[in-house]
Amino acid sequence: VAFLVAYHQNKQLIGEKGLLPCKLYLQSVKKYFKGKINLDALSYAPTIIWFLDWSDMDSILDNISLVGLATSAFVLVTGCANMVLMAVLWALYLSLVNVGQIWTLTINIFFFSFSHAGTTGWESQLLETGFLAIFLCPLWTLSRLPRSTPPSGIVVWGFRWLIFRIMLGAGLIKIRGDRCWRELTCMDYHYETQPVPNPIAYFMHRSPWWFHQFETLFNHFIELVVPFFIFLGRRMCIVHGVLQILFQVLLIISGNLSFLNWLTIVPSIACFDDLSLGFLFSSRRGGVKDRVVQMQARQAAGETPPLGYGRCIRHVVNISFGLLIAYLSVPVVLNLLSSRQVMNTSFNPLRIVNTYGAFGSITKERTEVILQGTSSPDPNDPAAVWEEYDFKCKPGDLKRRPCFISPYHYRLDWLMWFAAFQTYEQNEWIIHLAGKLLAQEEEILSLMATNPFEGRTPPRWIRGEHFKYKFSRPGGTHAGEGKWWIRKRIGAYFPPVNLQGLKKFYEDRSWPYPVRD
Repeated sequence: VAFLVAYHQNKQLIGEKGLLPCKLYLQSVKKYFKGKINLDALSYAPTIIWFLDWSDMDSILDNISLVGLATSAFVLVTGCANMVLMAVLWALYLSLVNVGQIWTLTINIFFFSFSHAGTTGWESQLLETGFLAIFLCPLWTLSRLPRSTPPSGIVVWGFRWLIFRIMLGAGLIKIRGDRCWRELTCMDYHYETQPVPNPIAYFMHRSPWWFHQFETLFNHFIELVVPFFIFLGRRMCIVHGVLQILFQVLLIISGNLSFLNWLTIVPSIACFDDLSLGFLFSSRRGGVKDRVVQMQARQAAGETPPLGYGRCIRHVVNISFGLLIAYLSVPVVLNLLSSRQVMNTSFNPLRIVNTYGAFGSITKERTEVILQGTSSPDPNDPAAVWEEYDFKCKPGDLKRRPCFISPYHYRLDWLMWFAAFQTYEQNEWIIHLAGKLLAQEEEILSLMATNPFEGRTPPRWIRGEHFKYKFSRPGGTHAGEGKWWIRKRIGAYFPPVNLQGLKKFYEDRSWPYPVRD
């Protein structure tokens, strides 16, 4: 899914004519490190793109995504993988994330001002999960049950350590953050103000107050108490896995948080052993379950594979892996213990062991930026007709049903949510977006749900309007009119702009000037 999102959206967001071209970003990094691609530059932004020809950045981004798609599809369909394949997937996605800038929220504020860096923890979480998966697999063979190199308990505990940090980090950031988590009132607002609500959230928002309080208490129990079950023996570890998976399923049902919750299920599986998962597999003779039983019987009888050179190397690798995870966990643990805890942050450039957290603060009102265009020569003419652009999933049209997209992800819609409670000066890319809509560039329009000027002359002016949005009441007057949302204008988000007036703005940032077809 992650590579699919990248393939469909990277050209529009970070390509040659993207909203924030990654070529300009890499050039800025290179310039900062004295115009050289040295170890400092590589450690700041580890990506294989440094070593490729930048003359056709769109092709580079597409090819990385396609290779990742093909490799992950092979692993998914066949159920076979080895360390080489998993390392390739990890390196490819790391390369995309580290040039993603605000779209993957991994950019350093030295180069671009963006105060929410690191907010989408699923990028780092996917990279850490992928790194752990490398060591779960045999080196070369594609066998599903490699007898000579079974998965190490060290790696299994690496996954358990990951889910422990994810959940405890999320719980602690809430308790230390917004007071509504301590007052048990955060769920009064969450469903309506989350980044991209779905239809279930529309109805969940109207739950009674006592149910919202119960939800908040249950959330605290899952995130602050249940993680410690991992260390209380086999049965409690299994209980932990069951509760965490059920919790993630509830989050998937009630919101569109990309592939985050699906991804969080993965390390939870490490809480189960072969005995507890046996019911999922067929008992037919020669099947996976039968072969595992035979292997375990031979092991119980004291029969073990010969300790060859390869197994010795693998033992050394597993121990080294464990020591690396322990070493990189030191700043992460210190962060968890700190009253100034930060969430979704990496302390190393490869994003191997990270801090996590979610919704440390809850917005109490939902605001939206609505982009509008007009063909009027005078944007200040009271008779000017302003027509609205709709995004793929974020609220806009009051009568459009909230969407279901998880585990897919619309990066532009997600960033529009952040932009709505900031200013356009803090999000210059939104002016870049306005310019591309003025030029009716097909690539950027592919990220939009509607183009009110399709088949017509492009708009002369684009403006951003700021609105406060609220869910309509089910069964109420507005809902009876087919409206899922009601809104009230706050004011202008950015003033009307035209292509000619944006020319210097583009030149100052070295952005390619949009040209109308």
